[in-house]
Amino acid sequence: MSAVAEKPGAGAQQMKKDMGSAITEALFEEMESNPDMICLGEDIGILGGAFQITTGLQAKYGANRVVDMPISEAAIIGTATGAALNGKTVMAEMQFIDFISCGFDQIVNMLATYHYRTGGEVNMPVVIRGPAGGYGGGALYHSQMNEAWFAHSPGIKIVCPSTPYDAKGLMKASLRDGNPVIYYENKQLYRLNKIAEELPEQDYIVPLGKASVRREGTDVTFVTYGNPVYFCLQAADILQEKGVSAEVIDLRTLVPLDEDAILTSLAKTNRLVVVNEAPKTCGFAGEVIARVCDKGFDLLDAPPQRVTRLDTPVPWVKTLELFVLPSVEEIVAAALKVVNF
Repeated sequence: MSAVAEKPGAGAQQMKKDMGSAITEALFEEMESNPDMICLGEDIGILGGAFQITTGLQAKYGANRVVDMPISEAAIIGTATGAALNGKTVMAEMQFIDFISCGFDQIVNMLATYHYRTGGEVNMPVVIRGPAGGYGGGALYHSQMNEAWFAHSPGIKIVCPSTPYDAKGLMKASLRDGNPVIYYENKQLYRLNKIAEELPEQDYIVPLGKASVRREGTDVTFVTYGNPVYFCLQAADILQEKGVSAEVIDLRTLVPLDEDAILTSLAKTNRLVVVNEAPKTCGFAGEVIARVCDKGFDLLDAPPQRVTRLDTPVPWVKTLELFVLPSVEEIVAAALKVVNF
């Protein structure tokens, strides 16, 4: 039986892990405990994946369970869908999350709909995971955050962790959920030593649909997820020096969305800044603000602000990349705007 936990238990035997290692550990443990689980993806076997997340999996569990697939995301998702219909739990890796678009039809028109069109009789335990996000000079084909595409498709859950502890616990929860999950791994966080943390050796999950308060505050609420969590924490430090107390909410999962955590924070601060790395138009930041206006408009003392990527592809040149992506400075400016409204 899994422990459902927010933090490692006192006295637990622990090992320090970065986020990439935490995901790897989750995959090994789930493969061990679930003999019906398989992994599919490009170069995930012999090479261990483009970012080494699946290193050692094929050597331990064999090529029948950890399958090197052709360079075809449509084939990967189609095979995952068929395997799930035949009782398998599937981890399907996108070498970069940008290329998930090549499997779009299979995801939104088939994988996402089977549970509904069978009247709840068929579950589709498929986790599609892969490296996402910018700031690494990956340019337009290797820097996307496209989570809003799938948030618009009923039947799909969306996860975006920011810490090693959450990355492991959310991966385990996703693989056990029974529904298709798209799991975004910000590649800038994979090997970031400063966020490495102790993980309990006992089994645990982090439940889907529950946000985390990364920092408490009283003057403004930051709502974010993934890599921008750390930008918001840096912004909160700067604001503290200016006499402004910022609360940072890490959504962790977008679908389902923890509306209660957002509204509870706003009841204290009455001011909102939402940050996402994806483009502004139809991005998830806009959805958060819309939900707040639907259910907590009377809590707002100032118009909510969005800090997002500009509506442009991500450039390769570093100065241009940083220009179009969200920054700490933009978050600070947005916070001061709502506080001083």
